[in-house]
Amino acid sequence: MEQKITEIIVHMSHSHGQMARVIDAERQIAVRMAQIVHGIPDSTPGFEGTDGLIENAGRVNKSVISYLNAIADLQEAMAENLGFVMKEMNNPDEE
Repeated sequence: MEQKITEIIVHMSHSHGQMARVIDAERQIAVRMAQIVHGIPDSTPGFEGTDGLIENAGRVNKSVISYLNAIADLQEAMAENLGFVMKEMNNPDEE
């Protein structure tokens, strides 16, 4: 039974690692978009007027929110999986 639990933990570790890679990629996108927005001059922007500025700021906000939601989902999944593992470890007699 302990071998199965170890295998489950290893599998969860790999899947969490992959989720972390996806989240890191989203983070890099959000950071890059924030850098681009930060580089826009404060006075008389030269692209599509105020509407374009508002649209791009909205995209940055959506990207940041998406990144934060992905982190929350990862934490929730890790907590849920760890809860299952802890339950299994507390019941060793079911082998």
